[in-house]
Amino acid sequence: MNVVILAAGMGKRMRSDLPKVLHPLAGKPLLAHVVDCARSLGPGRIVIVYGHGGEAVPRAIAGEDLLWALQEPQLGTGHAVMQALPHLDPAAPTLVLYGDVPLIGRDTLARLLAAAGSGRLGLLTVELPDPEGYGRVLREGGRIVRIVEHKDADDDARAIREVNTGIVVAPTAALARWLGALSNDNAQKEYYLTDVVAAAVHDGIGVVSAQPADACETLGVNSKAQLAALERVFQHRLAGRLMDEGVQLADPARLDVRGELTCGRDVAIDVNCVFEGKVEIGDGASIGAHCVIRDTRIGAGAQILPFTLIESSSIGARARIGPYARLRPGTELGEETHVGNFVEMKNTRMAAKSKANHLSYLGDTTVGERVNIGAGTITCNYDGANKYQTVIEDDAFIGSDTQLVAPVRVGRGATLGAGTTLTRDAPEHKLTMSRTQQTTVESWKRPVKKPARKP
Repeated sequence: MNVVILAAGMGKRMRSDLPKVLHPLAGKPLLAHVVDCARSLGPGRIVIVYGHGGEAVPRAIAGEDLLWALQEPQLGTGHAVMQALPHLDPAAPTLVLYGDVPLIGRDTLARLLAAAGSGRLGLLTVELPDPEGYGRVLREGGRIVRIVEHKDADDDARAIREVNTGIVVAPTAALARWLGALSNDNAQKEYYLTDVVAAAVHDGIGVVSAQPADACETLGVNSKAQLAALERVFQHRLAGRLMDEGVQLADPARLDVRGELTCGRDVAIDVNCVFEGKVEIGDGASIGAHCVIRDTRIGAGAQILPFTLIESSSIGARARIGPYARLRPGTELGEETHVGNFVEMKNTRMAAKSKANHLSYLGDTTVGERVNIGAGTITCNYDGANKYQTVIEDDAFIGSDTQLVAPVRVGRGATLGAGTTLTRDAPEHKLTMSRTQQTTVESWKRPVKKPARKP
């Protein structure tokens, strides 16, 4: 089987410099969703017809299995498929999809392919309560005889609710012949792919139809409003699958997955959470409201409290993170660790049962087990040119308002007094601190505000 994906349109109503098919749905381009669906069918060839946006479209969609055909100028859907013909296997049927129809499903396409077989023309049609703007499917005696575009339809045709989705499958050799005979004598002055239906009927080739399981599969994107509507359809479907798998969602309408989310048993997710890239959540973990989590693994029983941002990190079992914590790439937290409010970590490993509960920054740091890091602690890891490591060994205690000037090591069981600026290694099991002597100035008086001058 050949698959042709039409992706050359300008998308004027998107009002954007970004090609329409590259606008994101659930974190990836519209066209990428269609390519993934096409690949799931196991075709021999996938040809993408591009035009508007030029080379930006091929650059954005990777794959050695993809062939590209340029449509310039854009003269309609029939003209677009003509550009793909040199790449197609004439002995195999050709399925035509659209790069701006991202929700089309594999099962729906499989039914269409089965209905058409190898020698018939198959159309994916759908009945809509309001078919405004769609091409109508005309039948005689129940058989499809042609498609008439909305702008070319008379009142009787416009009363028909069965519409053409544009998705077709046809014998390739016959398709090439029909495309070669197309005319642009219509309101749009374009070459319509839908005109091949009448050509097939004229040649005595059977025209059959199939319908999608859900009409939403056939919806296209022509504006930002339609893109937003399809985003919610996509997220609603995904939320349904997650709940079927046992995930507890506080509100399915307030979930955004922009990548791949895998959840264990008894996972709970509160409202307005965003998951990007590949995220894995272990059994019994909970995600508080308004969290953003990207490319991260969260262990069983972990608690991610509200307003936490996590990127490219690993969270151990039964850890507690947040609220208002930020874990930057390279953070690895062991079991039962605590990272509290307004704590930021980057490229830091913290072993089991260690805690940094308040207002701290740990960058390029290795923290051992059972370490307590007091409020206001900062690892000074950057000298303006290079990054340096801080090592804090097991059972150390770091007092509040401490600065550790890397490279530096805090020995096992060491204690740093509050307010210390550590510039040399702290020995094991000792108290280390740096403070000036406290003094009181008896003669000091607090300044008094001068009275305002009268004008």
